[in-house]
Formats: sequence, structure tokens, C-alpha cells
Amino acid sequence: MKNVFIFLLLFIVTLFPQTNKAPSYYEIDEKLSKNLYDIVLELDLEHNFDVGEDGIEQISLAVIDLTSDQPKLGGVNYDNFIYPASVYKMYVAAEILHQVSDEKYSLYESYATNEPNVVDRSKQIDNDPRPLLKDGDSVNVNYLLDLMITRSDNSAANCLIDIAQRKNIDSLLHSYGWYGSEVTRKFLKRKFEDPGYEKIRGTETCALHAADFMYRIYTNTLVNEWISLQMKTLLGRQLDKTKLAAGLPSSAMFYHKTGWFSFWTNDVGIVIDGKVKYIIACFVPLEEELALPKFKILSEKVYELIKSRM
Repeated sequence: MKNVFIFLLLFIVTLFPQTNKAPSYYEIDEKLSKNLYDIVLELDLEHNFDVGEDGIEQISLAVIDLTSDQPKLGGVNYDNFIYPASVYKMYVAAEILHQVSDEKYSLYESYATNEPNVVDRSKQIDNDPRPLLKDGDSVNVNYLLDLMITRSDNSAANCLIDIAQRKNIDSLLHSYGWYGSEVTRKFLKRKFEDPGYEKIRGTETCALHAADFMYRIYTNTLVNEWISLQMKTLLGRQLDKTKLAAGLPSSAMFYHKTGWFSFWTNDVGIVIDGKVKYIIACFVPLEEELALPKFKILSEKVYELIKSRM
């Protein structure tokens, strides 16, 4: 029986290699991790959080210091898998652009939106002038991409998940070793899910994978340069400034994707302000109302921390 267990364990490891191992191109910086833990401790974010029927959860935080030749990685529970909310729309966008790059279709190809994908009844960003998508609207892929990333539109995300197909999104993620960060769900109730997805586990990711994804964009190595630059353009137009962006100087450029739902509040992005350059991925199992003040302070402190290390 013991030998059978060992065989099964090795088989699972073979199927899912390097699920949460940091890539070798990062220098693991224990001092950075200690500094980040002190910030998390000060903000009372280091403990276990009760997230209702989903049980106990912890923060997942990763920071990549880009101010020296070799990127330095630190964090708090950065290998902890957690619900990313709308942050995982960035994974969907990457595969859509991958397929466009492979000339499977054009950014300007028309697409008809339909039920049950059209789920939004209010805008994530109230002052965005673009109307909500309706059943039967004809829009192009580029418009859906922009809505999904900049306004975090759920209807647009559902349509793009159908176009990209979840197996293809996961294949792209797996090609970089981001196992466990599979896109399993659309943004709708389970009873409206596609056959085979009605009872699947919820989508998860970890700060390490999300930060590494952003590092690929920063270095123009997310598949190819064109895809990386397209992603940077989309993320740079993010309209939600209520989370980590709230703690950054006005001079900083922040290429990022936010997300929130129920117990979860998240933000992941690339900060560039002159010589201050870093990537931050922060997933907090806390309601948005309670999390936003902490996000602002955390962002301020991480910015000053990276600046002090130069």
C-alpha cells in the first residue's frame, strides 16, 4: 500500500510540475520578504481569514524588485492559491492575443454577444460612458478585450472565454509552469455553465504566478513581443484606481488588473516611476470595503521600501 501511495504521489507531481516553485531567473530575497511581512503584520493582514463556506484563507503577496540587473523576489505566502476574482481576466486576454498573433482571427473580427454570457446589470466603473453589453450586440474582439480589462466587464469576459476556450487558456498557463492557475469558470451562475463545467472547482491563482505573468509582460516575453506590448497597453488603461493605485505617486505608471468579489480584494501590476520599478501581486481574503484602506497603505509602504533599496 505504501508503494502504491508513493507511485500516485510521483504521478501527480509529474502531471503538475513546479506548481509553486519560483523560476531560477529570480533571486529569492529573504530580507525583502521580511520587510514585506512586517508591512503585512502592521496592517493586520498576516492572520487566517474566515471566508464563509470556503473555509480559512490567507493573504498571497509577491513583489519583484526590478531596480537591479537581476530581479529579486520576495513575499508573504506567495505560493498560496486563492480566488483571484477578476484578476484572472488577464489570463483570458493573453490567450485571445495569442490566437490573434497566430492569425486565427483578427482583433477587429465581429462577434455577437448572447445570453447567458450577458450578465452585467451595472457597470464596474460608474463614470465609464460605454453602455452595458446586451443580447445580440455586434462588437469586435478588440472592444471586448478593452471592456474586460479596463472596466472589468463580466459579460465581455464570458464572451472572450468562449472565443479563447478554457483548455487553450490553461495550455498557455501551463507552458510557463503555472499549474494550479487554470481558468475553470466563467463569470456567471453555475446553472448556466457549459456542459462539463457545472461542478468544476472555482478558479484559483497565486501571487507568484500572477507576478511572474506580469514579469513576462515587463520583459516582452509573454509568448512574443507583440502580445506583451498589447497586454501592457490594455493594463495601462485600467480604470479602477481604488486599490494599489491609490497609494502610488501621481508620477507612477501602473499597468495592472484589479479584482474583487465577496471576501476577496486583489490587485496585480507593474509599477514604473523613474528608477523605481517593481511588480506587485496582492490577493487579500477581505471584503473590498475593509480592504481598500489597507491596500492604499500597503502600496505606499511597498513603494517606499523599493525606493529605499536603490
